[in-house]
Amino acid sequence: MLNLAALLRPESLQDFIAQEHIIAPDTPLFKMLKHNALSHCFFYGPPGSGKTTLAALIAKELNKPFMSYNATSFKIEELRQFVKSYENTLFQPIIFIDEVHRLTRTQQEVLLPIMESYSAIILGASTYNPFHSLTNAIRSRSFLFELKPHSNAHLDSILEKALAYVKDSKHIHIELESQAREYLIHSSVGDARAMLNLLDAIISTGEHHISLQGLKALRPYALHDGASESESHYTLISALIKSIRGSDVNASVYYLARLIAGNENPEFIARRLVILASEDIGNANPNALNLATSTMMAVSKIGYPESRIILSQCVIYLASSPKSNTAYNAINAALDSIKQGCVLEVPSQILPDSSSYLYPHNFGGWVEQSYLAQDLHFVESTTKGFEKTLNEWLEKIKNKEKITNTSKDKGTENA
Repeated sequence: MLNLAALLRPESLQDFIAQEHIIAPDTPLFKMLKHNALSHCFFYGPPGSGKTTLAALIAKELNKPFMSYNATSFKIEELRQFVKSYENTLFQPIIFIDEVHRLTRTQQEVLLPIMESYSAIILGASTYNPFHSLTNAIRSRSFLFELKPHSNAHLDSILEKALAYVKDSKHIHIELESQAREYLIHSSVGDARAMLNLLDAIISTGEHHISLQGLKALRPYALHDGASESESHYTLISALIKSIRGSDVNASVYYLARLIAGNENPEFIARRLVILASEDIGNANPNALNLATSTMMAVSKIGYPESRIILSQCVIYLASSPKSNTAYNAINAALDSIKQGCVLEVPSQILPDSSSYLYPHNFGGWVEQSYLAQDLHFVESTTKGFEKTLNEWLEKIKNKEKITNTSKDKGTENA
C-alpha cells in the first residue's frame, strides 16, 4: 500500500482543501492564527474531512510543540508531565485529543486547569458534535467548529493530486475510466481518506487500468447509499422528521436507513426523535416520549450495528402514532404573551401563605377557583388519541361542578 492519505496530507494551511467557512481569511479562526491568539478549539465533522490534519497544520503554522492523544487511551499522568515539561520555557504546546466525545469527567477535570491557565492550547476532534459530552466548564472556555464533508469538486481535486503524485513519484501511469472516477468520488460520501484508500487498494493490486467493476469488487457495499454532498445529515434528518410527522412509515424507515448508512451518530438521531415525540405527538400518545427517551438511552450504551434495530422500532412507533402539536403551540403562545408584556400578579389564594386556598383533593379532585388574574387561553387541544381522553376528563369534572352548583341554586330558590 502506498498510504496515499498520509503522503498527500497538506504541508500548510494554504494547501488545505475545503472548509473555507472555517479557515478562509475573513473567518474568526484565521484571524486568531494571524494574530497568534489561538484559543482552545474543538473540531467535529464526518470522517476524512480533515480534523486531525487541520489541528496539526495549526500547530505548524504557529510553530508550537504538538502532542497528539486519543481520548480512549491517553494517560492523565503522561499529559501532566508533557505540560509540565514546558512550564519554564517560552513555548506554549498544543495538545490535540482525538475522539473528544469519549472524554471521561475525570479527564475533563484534568484538562480544565490547563485550559484556565493557558499552559497549553487544547484542540480536540470528533466525528460527533461533542457539545453534549463536554462539561459546561470546558465548553465555556473553548470554540466549537464544524467541518463539512468534502464536496465532489474538492474530492475531484484531491483525486487529481493523487494521480499526479503516483505518476511523478512512483512512475505509475493510471488510466481511470470516467465511470470509475465518478464512483470513487460519489461512493466516498465526502470522505477524502476513504476515496484515497480505495484508490490505494486497487493500485496495490497491480491494476493500472481502473474500471468501475474493479472498484466495486473492492467495495461491494458502497457508502453512496448514505448521506452525500447534496444530502447532508441535516437534509436527511429533516426528511426523517417530516416523514414521521406525516405518518409515512416506509419513508421514515428509508430515511433512517440513509442516515445509518451514512454513519450518522445514533445519539444525534435519537435526540431528534425525543424532540419530535413531544413536539409532534405529545399527549396524543404520551408513551411516545417514553419510548423515544428509552431509545436515546439504549443507543448511547449499545451503538452500531445493533442500535439500528432500536432506532427502527422507535421510528415505526412514532410514525404510527396519532399526531398533536398542542404542547408545542401552547408553550410558544404563552412565551409570546410574556414577551408582549403579559406579566400578571399571582392571585392571593394561591400564594404560599394563603389561607383561602381550596385544596382540590378535599373536593373530589377539582374545585372551581381562580389561578390567573385574568382569563388566558393558550391550549388548543385536539380530539386525537389520548388527548381526547384528557379533554373529556376536564370537561367531565368541570361540568360536574356546574351541575352541582345549579342544583344548589335551585335548592336555594325553592327554599
